[in-house]
Amino acid sequence: MKLKKLAFLTTILAAFSINTMAIKEPTVAIKTSEGTIKVKLYNDTPRHRDNFIKLAKAKFFNGIIFHRVIKNFMIQSGDPDSRNPKADSTYGEGGPGYDLPAEIVNTHFHKRGVLAAAREGDKTNPERKSSGSQFYIVQGKKFTNAELDAVEKKVSDRFRMGIIQKIFEEEKAKPENNALSAEEFKNTVNLKVEAAVNSAPPFKIYEERREVYKKTGGSPHLDGSYTIFGEVIEGMDVVDKIAATPTNPKDRPLKDIFILNVKVIR
Repeated sequence: MKLKKLAFLTTILAAFSINTMAIKEPTVAIKTSEGTIKVKLYNDTPRHRDNFIKLAKAKFFNGIIFHRVIKNFMIQSGDPDSRNPKADSTYGEGGPGYDLPAEIVNTHFHKRGVLAAAREGDKTNPERKSSGSQFYIVQGKKFTNAELDAVEKKVSDRFRMGIIQKIFEEEKAKPENNALSAEEFKNTVNLKVEAAVNSAPPFKIYEERREVYKKTGGSPHLDGSYTIFGEVIEGMDVVDKIAATPTNPKDRPLKDIFILNVKVIR
């Protein structure tokens, strides 16, 4: 009987160990020509996590550059066209030939050090699908309360303008509106815009996040619009070093900074 109990306990412990391993967030080392950045990949964005690991194992990132760098904002890479880069070229349009469905998790936000997927803008990409390979790491900056208030207003205004533009284009495309006078058409659009704007909550940075943006920094204006799928756990000094690199007017570093390899280490 004791042997049976021991065997049963061993089975339970083994199952617990497997489950613990299953939920452990994988760690990836991005070795660059300026140093190594280690990131953990979130399990609640599984498509992006698995895709990044797949590309890393396939050596997809090896030899490409950080093609877009903006100090106090972010560093961006993942364009395979930037392998063997030309000095007079601009990069940022390449990828693996597919996009990823958005995995925007509302508990993730653009604090300093997060890893997120680049994408096309809302106008051409209303579903906010992610690039299959391009990513950015947030360097960001620290904000005051007044600056965060200004971000809230700017993002809310931009969202309202997007609503207005969308409704205008939709109404303009309706054949039944061709017979309306300019004033009638304007009134029709205004009524729909008012209803849509009133039903849409304004962009808000809540107190808990405000404290992070004030003490640690980040890029709050991107919150809720891009898939965040990991964060830096070691090597933010390397991120800062890359972000400090002088760039041309199109934000490409004057000195090419390469990804040498990306390896899954856990």
